[in-house]
Amino acid sequence: MTVSKLIKTAADYQAVMARIEAIFEARPGTPQGDELDLLVTLVEVYENKAFPIDLPGPIAAIRFRMEQDGLKAKDLVPYIGSASKVSEVLAGKRSLSLAMIRKVRDGLGIPAEVLLREPGMKRQGRHRNAFRGNGMRKPIVRDRRSLRIQGGRPRARLKLSRNASSVES
Repeated sequence: MTVSKLIKTAADYQAVMARIEAIFEARPGTPQGDELDLLVTLVEVYENKAFPIDLPGPIAAIRFRMEQDGLKAKDLVPYIGSASKVSEVLAGKRSLSLAMIRKVRDGLGIPAEVLLREPGMKRQGRHRNAFRGNGMRKPIVRDRRSLRIQGGRPRARLKLSRNASSVES
């Protein structure tokens, strides 16, 4: 198989993956080895474009590192500050300051690029905490067809239907 184009479709991807599997044992410096290097590069470019992986948020990255290293919240006190500050940061109630980011980066090895992300850059969609931290009240479901905002007089009522959803004031 000679490579004559970029991978643009899933069918192209499958064909290239089959060829990689066929020549996987090729030795470097041989024509098949060069072809393997080229195909692997094409696959990498295609996968980065077709299946992008977003960076985690700062809190998720800190929690992941805590899990990896077997750390507890009290172990973060040298990097973040008091135990209450650690608790607030991990709960998403306090943002990381620049001094905290520097200490966490140096102490835990988490890239500054990850720690500098805005907490609001979370994934979108229906998540159990999707309404928290953005000024909205916690939703409660009264029945399957409507969603009413908890606390006082409802400002909006969301009617869910099979065809479309609409908001009434």
